[in-house]
Amino acid sequence: MLAVLANTTYRNLFLAQVIALVGTGLATVALGLLAYDIAGSNGGAVLGTAMAIKMIAYIGVAPVVGAYAARLPRRAFLIAMDVIRIGVALVLPFVDQVWQVYVLIFILQSASAGFTPTFQATIPDILPDEKDYTRALSLSRLAYDMESLTSPILAAALLTVFNFHWLFAGTAVGFAASALLVLATVLPASSAKQRQGGIWTNTTLGTRIYLATPRLRGLLAVTLAAAAASAMVIVNTPVLIRAGLGLGQSEVAMTLAAFGGGSMIAALLLPRLLDRVADRTVMLASAAAMTLLLGALALGWQLHGRSGFWYALLGGWLLLGMVYAASITPGGRLLRRSAGSDDRTALFAAQFALSHICWLIAYPLAGQIGALAGFGTAFMATAILAAIGTIIAFLIWPSPDPEVVEHRHDDLPPGHPHLIEAHPDGRAGHAFQIDDLHRHWPRRGKKGL
Repeated sequence: MLAVLANTTYRNLFLAQVIALVGTGLATVALGLLAYDIAGSNGGAVLGTAMAIKMIAYIGVAPVVGAYAARLPRRAFLIAMDVIRIGVALVLPFVDQVWQVYVLIFILQSASAGFTPTFQATIPDILPDEKDYTRALSLSRLAYDMESLTSPILAAALLTVFNFHWLFAGTAVGFAASALLVLATVLPASSAKQRQGGIWTNTTLGTRIYLATPRLRGLLAVTLAAAAASAMVIVNTPVLIRAGLGLGQSEVAMTLAAFGGGSMIAALLLPRLLDRVADRTVMLASAAAMTLLLGALALGWQLHGRSGFWYALLGGWLLLGMVYAASITPGGRLLRRSAGSDDRTALFAAQFALSHICWLIAYPLAGQIGALAGFGTAFMATAILAAIGTIIAFLIWPSPDPEVVEHRHDDLPPGHPHLIEAHPDGRAGHAFQIDDLHRHWPRRGKKGL
């Protein structure tokens, strides 16, 4: 897997991602402490609202950025997003009003909604070989998991020496290092062309391509299942361990580490697995496994309650982490396969926005049901949500799912350049992707467009 780091351009971008993730992790800890410092006992409500604003920024801003960012110089745009994030991180320690927190969080997350899809869409151009790209996706998954494990530890160590406000300085340093690494890297130029149409047409481009592509509709359904599982873990683990099982903070950390550890194991195994097994098979099997695991934990809680449940939870979280990573990591391969370089940034932005709609559904569901009806019901509710996503994915994601799909172009005149280049003998000789010449996916058994 590490062989892909021999590519200097990718290595610099990967290091930028890792450092920025650590900075973001420090900001997460500092933001919770800032909310308590400003609002006292209402700090949880402030933090919850801030997280909702984060989701709104991701869902609303990412498609707009995806429509226009591809036309801008990639390196300058990524650096600009990092500079905005640096500025917000440096201002946050000085706020003393709740509304100021909300405004700054919206700006910070809007910049992240611009940076992340553009960054993700750049990697396929740097690593055109699918095996290399798969290894890059696994490394990215590892980076996210390592951040979730190390950032709280680093924050705890820093808090023994500094006031929590200095954590925001660490966040700014992380974004500054990311910007410097991007500045030192020569990125491939974007080939995206100026498109006709208004703001609505351009901002909905990625979503229209996404929803018109069967494999990506399947990806969205799998993402809903993954969101259900991760929401149960992220939202309910602290309360489940402390209030439900009567255990301490160290057990909370160990339980969350089990989930992250499972995800890391999967990230290490996935490159070889995806060399042998189709993406669809891996992702659907993982979604089904998440459903079964959540259902089994719901049953275990109802039957045994506190008695020995923590050990079952550790094993369940480890397995959930593995199948969660296996369900979402190959998604980048599907996006890469489903759009040309002109539309790739818009498509990654659409995935960024649509996937966060899934989390916006799953987070409140897991948290509110856990608080109102108990953990057994929360396990079952998230299992049902995961089952809904899994069943929909099985129904709408066609098998087989070839890249080259037979089709005709009755709408094009003879001698059209596309017919000459891509249909030299009258048959399709190119990967089918939704674009200006292919506006609809061919129906099964029919070749006309």
